[in-house]
Amino acid sequence: MDERDDLLMTPGPTALAPEVREAMSRPLVNPDVEAEFAEFYRSLCDDLAAVYGTDDDVRILAGEGILGLEAAVASLVDPGDEVLCLANGIYGEGFADFVETHGGDPTVHRADFDAGFDPEAVKAAVESGDFAAATLVHCETPTGLLNDFEEVLGVLQDAGVLTVVDAVSSLGGAPVPVERIDVCLGASQKCFSSPPGLTTLSVSDRAWEAVEATDQDTFYTSLGPWREADFSGEAFEMLPYTHAVSNLYALEASLDLLLDEGLTNVHDRHERAAERCRERGRDLGVDPFAAEGYRSPTVTAFEVEGRATDLQRRLDERGVVVATGLGDYEDDLLRIGHMGYNAEVERVDRTMDALASVLD
Repeated sequence: MDERDDLLMTPGPTALAPEVREAMSRPLVNPDVEAEFAEFYRSLCDDLAAVYGTDDDVRILAGEGILGLEAAVASLVDPGDEVLCLANGIYGEGFADFVETHGGDPTVHRADFDAGFDPEAVKAAVESGDFAAATLVHCETPTGLLNDFEEVLGVLQDAGVLTVVDAVSSLGGAPVPVERIDVCLGASQKCFSSPPGLTTLSVSDRAWEAVEATDQDTFYTSLGPWREADFSGEAFEMLPYTHAVSNLYALEASLDLLLDEGLTNVHDRHERAAERCRERGRDLGVDPFAAEGYRSPTVTAFEVEGRATDLQRRLDERGVVVATGLGDYEDDLLRIGHMGYNAEVERVDRTMDALASVLD
């Protein structure tokens, strides 16, 4: 299999292990008519549940990770429902757009983009309305911030508010408190180091009940059809649509690698790669944007005021592909993804060596 000559160190999509690329070349089975697909899908969901660390139902949808964010909102929010959107980053704020799109009434509770949420302030916000659900982001990829929201989830749980968490860029690279989350969203192209194209999610019993009680006015972005299929027994109902079989093969290979390594070892590897990245950054005089204690083990966003686009271009000329910031931070943050297959000290060192060569 051909290898890239350059080094892909973006915070998703990530580089792929050879086993993952090879898995995509397997001959297709027809998921709509061949019985062997049923057992494959069940086994894949079992592996995914092990990575999630949950007994809740898990599902895999054909669509990039944003599909999961919108599908969760579309499936749980009726017109006029109040939704609390906790936002200390671009994706946290983006949840409010989905709520509005589907007729809900979002209340955005904001915190600084470089720090976390105050549980007492969240409690006050919860008490200020009658919220059907709350949305949160575990890792804000554009700023390299990882939210520690165990207490916040407890506040929401105690208030009986359904929780929807975007863990797209942390799941598989950092511990996620799935047991306190009603709908936990992941995606194939981040820490799983699989090709873009799949959304993963866990759904609690309480969330399924809410889906059933909510008018489902879409199909592709509705979780309703996924509840009806019984994946647990010998009988296997057809999926709501023809699935992306080759992507599922790749995801199986990715999950096999994670589970063979062991999740604790995987998380430790991400921590080592992240610490090495920050250590090298300190030596070069660039600092992470996120405050101490809120820095993600999967991505680091370095502050390089007004220089990100130029540095990205110059790194690309040296065979290292990284990302810049988004929105207001587009030219002020340089983002290095040390997630999944790229969470290796050697890859981080190659990236930081290249950064050292372009910093004047």
